[in-house]
Amino acid sequence: MRSYGQICGIAKALELIGDRWTLLLIRELLTRGDCRYTDLRDGLPGIATNLLAQRLRDLEQAGIIVGEQAPPPVATTVYRLTDRGAELEPIVKAIGDWGIPLLANVANEDVFQTHWLLLPLRSDLQDTAPERGPIEIQLDTDDDPIVIEAADGNVSAHIGRARNPELVLRGSGRTVTQLMFGRITLADARKRGLSTHGDTTLLKRLRLKKNAGLANA
Repeated sequence: MRSYGQICGIAKALELIGDRWTLLLIRELLTRGDCRYTDLRDGLPGIATNLLAQRLRDLEQAGIIVGEQAPPPVATTVYRLTDRGAELEPIVKAIGDWGIPLLANVANEDVFQTHWLLLPLRSDLQDTAPERGPIEIQLDTDDDPIVIEAADGNVSAHIGRARNPELVLRGSGRTVTQLMFGRITLADARKRGLSTHGDTTLLKRLRLKKNAGLANA
């Protein structure tokens, strides 16, 4: 492990999490939950397999993640964040918020995966009509499907499929992202190929919090 040789919390933290790919690996565990090696590799396009293995060893040694043998039929090592590792969520989210303006100049070849939306979906959206009862919105994009749930004023999101969603949105990940965070209108999204099934007025129920990073971008 590299040492900056400084008595400073920032320096000591960066000795553990400042290497390339490390925070993105933590992002995967924050968004997906427990992950197999292959899940992490798929969520980190471009990482070398030997480097991923090294990062996992380093984080496990630092007490940020733990690897456990899952029972059959999985029968492989599953990685999860420790309590100490989970404390990184607001830090990762803050870095993501800071980087939002940089998304205005992405390259055409840059990769997008829908589950990377999970942190801002969970923290930046609010339920503006909790008195109307719980709802589920299904996002079907290019890769992992996502379920957004709103109930009692809270918004949650996870990878998966809703059993009986009140609204289903199908389209490219970028189009769905821009719609959910108010960057384009529903009419614009439909022009870009978005299809809908169900009550689209539910989109008005989900709004960005005033202090959300996306709201200030």
